[in-house]
Amino acid sequence: MASNDRVRVRGVTIHRPVIYGNTAWVLTPKEREALPSSDHTHRWTVAVRSAASSPDSDIVGGADDLSYFIKRVTFKLHDTYPNPNRNVDKPPFEVSETGWGEFEITIRINFVTESGEKAVTFYHHLKLHPWTASGSGEPEIPSLEAAAKAGPVHSWQYDEIVFNDPYQIFLNILTAHPPTPLPKHKRRPIPFHTANPASLEASKGGTPEFTQEMEREEAERLEKALKTIVEDTHKWRNKLIEKENESNRLKKELEAALQS
Repeated sequence: MASNDRVRVRGVTIHRPVIYGNTAWVLTPKEREALPSSDHTHRWTVAVRSAASSPDSDIVGGADDLSYFIKRVTFKLHDTYPNPNRNVDKPPFEVSETGWGEFEITIRINFVTESGEKAVTFYHHLKLHPWTASGSGEPEIPSLEAAAKAGPVHSWQYDEIVFNDPYQIFLNILTAHPPTPLPKHKRRPIPFHTANPASLEASKGGTPEFTQEMEREEAERLEKALKTIVEDTHKWRNKLIEKENESNRLKKELEAALQS
């Protein structure tokens, strides 16, 4: 190993786009009968994948092998599952199970030794039941027959793992494996996310795919939300100043009245 491999490259920031989430399917009556637990209603897979999808693939994301920078992914399932801490040390970084309920899954990503980076943690709420529009009047949990007709349920979140001032050896590894770019425009349904309710209809009709257009839209939504927060902060700050001034005025009037 060259002596400068363990030197951090200051001022350099490099990221890798990933997605994490799950896809769930309703079990057929025959599949349920074959299980040890007859109350299980769904089969599901939770995973960490590259953001880009392979052409004509029936899974969300996964065009790239992430093992060049990810060493292990640990999925913390509900305690009712045998061995709830599932370590996955090679791709695909995923866990498949059956069950009947939704719960939060903790996803811990450990990077390769050359990175010198600490693990990162994501949290994902396992989604089994079809998405419904808020206020649509549709039941939150439809019948199994209706859910089966609707097809697989997809719940995926896009994120970017950012490495600041990486070690030279790790930077070399990352630059040798550029990520597959996301398509510029929509080719398939897009993943639905509760932060963007308008995307519900656009998410239907097949396996969803992340796009560069979605990245831009998400950035615009974040910028708009930040602007709203700043405006609200200024508004409430001004109101607080007004109330403090009014309080001081009333206090002075009270002191003057007591002295007279």
